[in-house]
Amino acid sequence: MDVFIDDWDRAVAFHGHKCPGLAIGYRAAKIVLRELAAGRAGDEELVAIVETDACGVDAIQVLTGCTLGKGNLLYRDYGKHVFTVGDRQSGAAVRVAMKSGAWPEDENYRNLRVRVFSGRATPEEKELFGRYQERRLQHILEAPEEEIFKIEHVPLKMPEKARLFNSVTCAYCGEPVAEVRARLKEGRYACIPCAENYSRGWESIRKY
Repeated sequence: MDVFIDDWDRAVAFHGHKCPGLAIGYRAAKIVLRELAAGRAGDEELVAIVETDACGVDAIQVLTGCTLGKGNLLYRDYGKHVFTVGDRQSGAAVRVAMKSGAWPEDENYRNLRVRVFSGRATPEEKELFGRYQERRLQHILEAPEEEIFKIEHVPLKMPEKARLFNSVTCAYCGEPVAEVRARLKEGRYACIPCAENYSRGWESIRKY
């Protein structure tokens, strides 16, 4: 017997709590499934590309069935509430992007958020922040979708399906590692943490 009432409850149960960020992903997931006339993917029928690692991604996983473990959830570190989902069978894809101003903020909210997340907020400030969050949550769930999102049918080159690779044993820590991710160190297999990548700072420069 299904103990969940609806998709929103399923997303909240998976994520652990309700919040505005989760609501963004929930609304986006409902839109892409409607526009693609698709159901939840049991395998890799759908593929999702997410441009954030924020809360909404959990709703995308629950509702679309695109997950990291199945290999049909791809993460792009762009820091944007943008979700693109494609259907491998039809070739169709839908991109949902949160609009600027769809997530209303003011100076009081931003200051309060800093105090709450830094652990300096008083009980009264925490309660006030909770009320702010609840209002934002309801706005995201109830506002007309065209006020919150830009919705586009887009061309998408579908990535190849997830592949299985043989494992090799890291000669330094003794742990198995996928062959495709293994490195060579002094002529022996090494996992990435043990390989001590030689970059002379280029990687740090690229990141920052």
